[in-house]
Amino acid sequence: MKKVFYLNTCDTCRKILAQFDLTDWELREIKKQPITKEELEEMHKMTKSYDALFSRKSTQIKLRGLDVKSLTEKAFKELLLDHYTFLKRPVFLTDKEIFVGNDKKNIEALREFFGVNE
Repeated sequence: MKKVFYLNTCDTCRKILAQFDLTDWELREIKKQPITKEELEEMHKMTKSYDALFSRKSTQIKLRGLDVKSLTEKAFKELLLDHYTFLKRPVFLTDKEIFVGNDKKNIEALREFFGVNE
């Protein structure tokens, strides 16, 4: 399995995806094709946390008046399944590894995974 979950309208996602050869990867635009419960559970198995998959930059947090600090793992899971913007992006998922988000450490790990030097 080689999947990338991303948002087409996200410049950061597009910039990150452009760095790698994704020829044999399944590209999933999460607005058009939201993640399934099974896919989310697969991601959870690797991260051991729904919180780790949750984007604190989602505009939905403010719109819904959510207090992220008080959310439980169950609440994170429900929110992730409820609206695509709650997923930290992009997510690169293989049978053995997962790379979540766009922080510098994650991008460096992705470059190493793909064998890409800056």
